Amino acid sequence: MYWQEAKENENYNVPDDIVDVVFSIQCRTLPVDHSYALSQAVSEALPWFADEALAGLHTIHGAESGNGWMRPDKPDALLHLSRRTKLMLRLPKQRIEDAGILTGQTLSIDGNSMLVDKAVVKPLSTLTTLFSRYIVASEGLDETVFMREAQALLADIGVHPKKMLCGIERVITTPDRKIHTRSLMLADLDVEESVRVQQRGLGPGRTLGCGLFLPHKDIHEVRPVLD
Repeated sequence: MYWQEAKENENYNVPDDIVDVVFSIQCRTLPVDHSYALSQAVSEALPWFADEALAGLHTIHGAESGNGWMRPDKPDALLHLSRRTKLMLRLPKQRIEDAGILTGQTLSIDGNSMLVDKAVVKPLSTLTTLFSRYIVASEGLDETVFMREAQALLADIGVHPKKMLCGIERVITTPDRKIHTRSLMLADLDVEESVRVQQRGLGPGRTLGCGLFLPHKDIHEVRPVLD
């Protein structure tokens, strides 16, 4: 864990050059490890997606637990999705219209059908606590070394977090290799830093859902999410 005291953030107007495009979907189930299959399905529908440097795919997670149901751990186990589940792409503003052709299409993700419905555009958040489920890391990398490397990558884009927490290792499977990742929480950023991290991400694998950060409301809820 890396921890410093925070200072107050100033008012900041969020630029709209990078946004989240959020599609309603009809999809009953997906494999737990669906990153590659979903990325391939989106890239097939949007041929420019894989080559767009700042494009990213938010993988789908559903609830961690609820009503006696616990999220399965096995990669090939199925997630049962609610009607509120969304498909979300992080895109440059100039690609919003291009992404609209997803509406009305049915994607096949490892044999699971996903009907893509209408989309809304969401600006990036001004919350100053951010969370990424997947940051690419070497297998078995020590937590201290991982955070030191993350801190260096963030410094490269002018971001200096005061509080960082990392979580357990997870693996994303592709036909070519297994990608080892760890989750990462950043807290008490300046608003401008928060937006920059959301825009730029951290490390490779954006179209597989890696390196993308989402806002998190409360640092006190961090530990259950990271474990």
